[in-house]
Amino acid sequence: MSRIGAEHLVGADYLPVAEHGLIGDLRTVALVGTDGRIDWFCAPRFDSPSVFGSLLDARKGGHWTISPDCRQAGRQQFYFPETNILITRMLTEDGIVELQDFMPLVREHDEGHRQRLVRRVVGIRGRMRMDVEIAPRLDYGRGRHETTALPSGVRFAGDKLTVTVHSDVELRADGTDARGRFMIEEGQTVLFVLHTADPADPACGDPDTADAARVDAGSVDALFGATAAFWHTWLRQCTYTGRWREMVQRSALTLKLLTHEPTGAIVAAPTLGLPEQLGGERNWDYRYVWIRDAAFSLYALLRLGFTGEAKAFIQWLTACLRTAGDEGGGPLRVLYSIDGHADLPEYPLDHLEGYRGSRPVRVGNGAAGQLQLDIYGELIDSIYLFNKYSVGISHDSWTDLCTIVDWLLDHWDAPDQGIWETRAGRQDHTYSRLMCWVAVERMIRMARQRGLPGDLIRWSTARDRIYRQIIDRGWDPAAGTFAQRLADERDGSAPPVVDASLLLMPMVKFLSPDDPRFRSTVDAIAEQLVMDSLVYRYDPAVSPDGLSGAEGTFSICSFWWVEALTRTGQIERARLALEKTFTYANHLGLYAEQIGMTGEHLGNFPQAFTHLALISAATNLDRAMK
Repeated sequence: MSRIGAEHLVGADYLPVAEHGLIGDLRTVALVGTDGRIDWFCAPRFDSPSVFGSLLDARKGGHWTISPDCRQAGRQQFYFPETNILITRMLTEDGIVELQDFMPLVREHDEGHRQRLVRRVVGIRGRMRMDVEIAPRLDYGRGRHETTALPSGVRFAGDKLTVTVHSDVELRADGTDARGRFMIEEGQTVLFVLHTADPADPACGDPDTADAARVDAGSVDALFGATAAFWHTWLRQCTYTGRWREMVQRSALTLKLLTHEPTGAIVAAPTLGLPEQLGGERNWDYRYVWIRDAAFSLYALLRLGFTGEAKAFIQWLTACLRTAGDEGGGPLRVLYSIDGHADLPEYPLDHLEGYRGSRPVRVGNGAAGQLQLDIYGELIDSIYLFNKYSVGISHDSWTDLCTIVDWLLDHWDAPDQGIWETRAGRQDHTYSRLMCWVAVERMIRMARQRGLPGDLIRWSTARDRIYRQIIDRGWDPAAGTFAQRLADERDGSAPPVVDASLLLMPMVKFLSPDDPRFRSTVDAIAEQLVMDSLVYRYDPAVSPDGLSGAEGTFSICSFWWVEALTRTGQIERARLALEKTFTYANHLGLYAEQIGMTGEHLGNFPQAFTHLALISAATNLDRAMK
């Protein structure tokens, strides 16, 4: 349990990104602040427009706040053990109150699932007055709605979505918002249940026909118990029992929350527009499925024994492969919607000021149209692992992969935007070549292991050509390091740019971790990109990426650093780096995309990429220590 004093909050309008917990129902999530405020909630899906979005505009975004009407001495926030049920405690002069937030889940793949958000207020000690303010702003704050008080709550009716909150306390309409006030004493409980509906649903306009209108202690107790049992049952599949069990399990629970159960898709993060630099323009929408991120997530879930999620993602991926085509960017796109669509136009929400004034706030993602050749290696490597450790891939999936590899063999030598999705034009990225090598090498392995048909001679020839190119042009003998870009793309008068992605070379079995070239690269990265245990992905000052401003250390790279130290035999150094990196998690063990100079969380939150790297680093180091 972490104690969070009120003095740690920065300003009244925006909480620090790290001052949030996450709840969800495998369709969408809500971010709950340590102040009792829900300031991010999209419904009914991750990529739907926001209902509450004050995280991106304190005045126009909308929120749902429940808080004591007295001075607070401190706050505590933690998860009910081994679940995604969030508990926020508020310590005041008059007593202690507990806010329990969760989105009910009864069983996996529940066809009768109803999306609800439950907030249960429990008096722990003393007696205090509580205020509740519900201020939705539908469609990212662009939509209008009518607010109507009900006998058991309040309804917010918009053109495309109706939000109803049922409660056992009186809620009064106040313009477009709703407010309430109630007293709570030790042992008392007050309940709120939010549910969403399509206005076209005949039951939507009649609160008496909806089972969600029943708000009583018994029904909410049953939902709480069923949801806790759901998470406990799911987590029992985890095979990791090592030194960092709590952090690994929290990362697994977070990855599960970022899974869209109806389709099997795994989103990169549940938020949009959170800046990589306060006031800067590096503000992206991450509520989609990045092939790279999802492939690494698949690897992490397989490592922990969660084969069901891996199988569901493979099914989602198979549907994408079935519709793959080459429209100039290759048969696969960098990212897809939850439904597998690749048309994700990027546009700004100009009416929102952005988190603490960080504009523009972008919806959609222009990277969907980029060429990033590394995704083929990450994808095929994850399928190779699934094929090896799970039930195996189908004949049709193998045929699709062969078609994709045929395309890759004709295009692996092309410049691309690379793993970091730079907007400075296409370049010859060493990491992209590395993952093209992985793609072809894993296809050869699968064909040989299972006797699958394939042009092994052509594949082997291409694999060896890619390998030699990386060695010949990616290695800089004068600097003693592999470089971010191949030799023909570099200015011979300047030292090569190092890149943290090259830490993966032994992890994908391209080089031995004892290879002098890799060890020398590790030394160069340590000198140029590592700050204590935190790691920058590259230096934009010497490798312009087409965007203004700086950024923080990249959290996934920090865990790659731990794994590189582990694989090179620097076990004590790796353990210290891992323990230090753990201190940069928030109070719940969650990580944003980046960590700033003073430890602040930057970028979208929480990020799947980071948590899967944590799992890999912790499990490998634990094994090495044994």
